[in-house]
Amino acid sequence: MSPDAILTGGSAAVAALQQQTRTISIVFVDVGNPIGQGFVQSLARPGGNITGFGANDPTLMGKWLPLLREVAPRVRQVGVIFNPDPALFAPLFNREIEAAAPSLGITAMLALVHDDPGIEEASAAQGSEPGGGVVAFPDSFNITHRDTIIAAAARHSLPLIGTLQWPRAGGLMGYWFDGVDLHAQAASYIDRILKGTSPADLPVQQPTKYSLIINPKTAKTLGLTVPPGMLDLADEVIE
Repeated sequence: MSPDAILTGGSAAVAALQQQTRTISIVFVDVGNPIGQGFVQSLARPGGNITGFGANDPTLMGKWLPLLREVAPRVRQVGVIFNPDPALFAPLFNREIEAAAPSLGITAMLALVHDDPGIEEASAAQGSEPGGGVVAFPDSFNITHRDTIIAAAARHSLPLIGTLQWPRAGGLMGYWFDGVDLHAQAASYIDRILKGTSPADLPVQQPTKYSLIINPKTAKTLGLTVPPGMLDLADEVIE
């Protein structure tokens, strides 16, 4: 097609495109650690044909566990569900979760999944003992299999935290940035590139607004009561 620019999302897609071209401009959305993955030289000066928006911030993972504990105080261990193939950012996220877990008295168990049976096995393992929970990473496999993961968590009475779409689909809660808004911002970069600006001169922009969404209906199903203070903090409450 020889396009003038390509808009893409996720680390795996950017890595594949990088192998194909070093000249066509690439604008990404929702990519974690673009420097560490070799996509850009720096956030301020990307330096090549790749730039973008919405780099996943690994430090957010350190906030997920305290938020989950506020709503599900009985959680003692969490299964961290992700597919390592598309989730190239997983090592960074895992380090943050494993660093935050001990101070909360939580054990983090990495659950690498590749298919529906793997999802069920990981969920059953967490549900076999009291105090289980689920952390769902924002990788493309989990997004595609979101309903399956949520159903498995519900079947095994597991509180689940993920990105914003998870509580909207029946998970307990989500804390993340607005991906739709980031795609809208990415359109401005595409516009500038088509008008002659080099992606090397367009800084990688981090999300600046994060939202907390809670699903009290799911909490009730799990036998949980969402503290009023958490409801006050929430940007959206799914009734």
